[in-house]
Amino acid sequence: MRMNREILRIALPNIVSNITVPVMGIAATAIAGHWGEDSAATIGSLAIGVSIFNFIYWNCSFVRMGTSGLTAQAFGAGNFRECTNMLARALSVALLMGILIVALQYPLGEAALWVMNGSEMTREYYYTRIWAVPAGILLFGFNGWYNGMQNAVIPMCTAITVNVVHVLVSLWFAFERDLGIVGIAYGSVVAQWTGVTLSTLLLVIFYRKRLTRIDWREVIDLKPLRRFFVVNRDIILRTLCIVAVYTFFTAASARMDDPALLAVNTLLLQLFTLFSYMNDGFAYAAEALTGRFIGARDEVALRDCLKRCLLWGMAVSVLFVGIYVGWWRELVGIFVDAEAPNAEAIRTLAGEYIGWIIVIPLASAMPFIMDGIMVGATHSRIMRDSMFWSTVVYFVIYFTLHGLIGNNALWLAFMLYMFLRGVIQYFMTHRLHAIYRMASAAVGEEQER
Repeated sequence: MRMNREILRIALPNIVSNITVPVMGIAATAIAGHWGEDSAATIGSLAIGVSIFNFIYWNCSFVRMGTSGLTAQAFGAGNFRECTNMLARALSVALLMGILIVALQYPLGEAALWVMNGSEMTREYYYTRIWAVPAGILLFGFNGWYNGMQNAVIPMCTAITVNVVHVLVSLWFAFERDLGIVGIAYGSVVAQWTGVTLSTLLLVIFYRKRLTRIDWREVIDLKPLRRFFVVNRDIILRTLCIVAVYTFFTAASARMDDPALLAVNTLLLQLFTLFSYMNDGFAYAAEALTGRFIGARDEVALRDCLKRCLLWGMAVSVLFVGIYVGWWRELVGIFVDAEAPNAEAIRTLAGEYIGWIIVIPLASAMPFIMDGIMVGATHSRIMRDSMFWSTVVYFVIYFTLHGLIGNNALWLAFMLYMFLRGVIQYFMTHRLHAIYRMASAAVGEEQER
């Protein structure tokens, strides 16, 4: 029971943090669906704009994942000097990346808008929200470090603040200033920089006595820096596969014969996101505790932790199957204005594909938790390879079956992509024994010294 408490101590605040992300997406989609006369067109324009920023953020998410595992291992070993160095590395890389993306905003934006077939409304959204990117990447660094330090409460407080600010500011700009989805973009800018300010303030308040003096020679020392970038290199390649899958999902939806399918697929993917972000709470617990127990050389606790994290992931999956079966109509209704001319058509079309959303949580029970385990163990190569082969299957299934079953091919491909990620990782680690050996091997190395 003690291990369950440890898991829940990290998972529950992370679940709250993660749930605020789809809630923000739901709020943004609902604002778009209630602004203007053509709900489908507005939601579609927002979906393409969000996909572009998902592409940017997902390609920068290695800052969080790479920081979390390495920091957790340093924390487990009681090496607070290295914990401080990891924070400095993460924030330095995040800031440089943010500045670079803002500097390259025009070529990146125009290329993305062309590939995604974005409208003028999407273009305005992009060039407004781009100023939130540096803050968003800095938050990756902060959150990865806090999670590695076994602190999920500060990221939760930051996430709640960011999302409340985002919704309130978006509503004001969208309706009071009549800016539509551009107002939602302004909301993102204000909210993200508010989050950075709060994260910095809480760092000073709660960690000023535990942080050591930053020695930049140690921060840029080649040995730990090389490990940081090797882990992050694999995570970047893995992330490119994720971006390819999700970006293609939206692009393929936009090119379907029925234009309403873009709006429907976007709405259904938002429902899946509710599940994924909740399950990711246990994945974050898995990465923090896996790294900690490896660093502490505690194989017994590691085995217990991984088994229980996988069981919690399955429990969440079963819970969401029940939610989707019982209340999918009400959930879809959140996104679409009941008075809109095409509201009933969108709900009817969503009903044709809701079966995929009901089944996918079961197929996705393992991959989220396995990702967390791999991050904590810094087994980034396995994450990369499993993602690559799952992505290959995704595209093969879609292009093979699209002509026969249309939009169902896209959802089938997505379901198999999720399922295979976890299965491949499980067997590539020899049913997790390779992870367990990391703790026992560390014990042997310590004894040899």
